[in-house]
Amino acid sequence: MTVAVLPIVNYGDPVLRARGEPVRAFDAALAQLARDMLETMRDARGIGLAAPQVGRPLQLFVLDTGHDREPLELDGRPIADPAEVMPLALANAEVTVLPGEPEPMEEGCLSFPGVRGEVPRVERVAVDFRDLAGAPRRLVATGLLARCIQHEHDHCQGVLFIDRMGAAHRLRVEPKVRRLLRETQAGRRGDGSAA
Repeated sequence: MTVAVLPIVNYGDPVLRARGEPVRAFDAALAQLARDMLETMRDARGIGLAAPQVGRPLQLFVLDTGHDREPLELDGRPIADPAEVMPLALANAEVTVLPGEPEPMEEGCLSFPGVRGEVPRVERVAVDFRDLAGAPRRLVATGLLARCIQHEHDHCQGVLFIDRMGAAHRLRVEPKVRRLLRETQAGRRGDGSAA
């Protein structure tokens, strides 16, 4: 079974601001896309990747936070070691942020190379999703996994991590974000695409 490293789109590409379409076909093509996304994520040294980041406006994301040791619950079963169920592919996810205070933590994004900033997020979520076979699943996560789920789910809604930053952090990263936008637009004009 072959896998491919897909090109990751950078900030400024319109697909990153589009809400993804629901996954309707749980078939071999979807499984291949998920495998390619995992390979792309690993190649880029990430822990999560959403389909819009590889130019596919779908409600699909993959993640692997297996090195994180926060316990989780999958389909009502406690999982002490997340590596046991990683990597994960989540289609048509519906995220519920559970009660708690938002905690700031530095985040990066594969579509924003060189840009990092603090993003406040609640550190516990429940997510209802479909697996690659289309079966309904429920995951309750804390810590890094919960943060990663929120980040990737946001991508599927056209929301970016810079949108979640506080004003001070957004101001701090703004010069890098503007430069990235100019580079992306210049690249799109260079390949004949509309800017």
